[in-house]
Amino acid sequence: MFDKAVTYGSIWEFLDSQTVSGEQKWVLSAIQKHGQELITMLWRILGNEQDVCDAYQDTFLQLAHFEGCRKPNNIKAYVFSTANNIAISMLRRKIAERNRIARSVPGKDDEHSPYKELDSKFLQENLRECIARLPEHMRSVIVLRDLAELSYTQISSILKISKGTARVYRCKAIQLLAVWMSKEE
Repeated sequence: MFDKAVTYGSIWEFLDSQTVSGEQKWVLSAIQKHGQELITMLWRILGNEQDVCDAYQDTFLQLAHFEGCRKPNNIKAYVFSTANNIAISMLRRKIAERNRIARSVPGKDDEHSPYKELDSKFLQENLRECIARLPEHMRSVIVLRDLAELSYTQISSILKISKGTARVYRCKAIQLLAVWMSKEE
């Protein structure tokens, strides 16, 4: 998936431990520990290798510069929340740009053609747009559970909510997504 152009191993070759100062080695440890899960989550949210690379880089840059280069209390929560926010912001910018272009092109009436409805890429983009519209608490649970494939136990510790609350948020989010996706048809 992500290894088409850049392999996870080549990232480690680039990030030689000699290039990082002693007090920042915890960032390399975080990349090693959570990097592959993060790539999987970003790939599922964004569906585009270049965007995944950009979001991945931005996430770890923000981690390295967290509050004057200090280490956050819960690195995994910080990394996944930051990556989620970056990815959603990227999606929102793309949606706004696509809407701006669509408004500027007169007579664009092929958006609801049967061909596009059957196109899986079109459906994936619609789902991504709908996920981006979810309230933050529901969106976070959906992204962590369904895209990052984390357990409810992990989600509850990252978001500081109970496992039951995470399940309720996911259930409500799925119901909302179903309604929104059926309106798109």
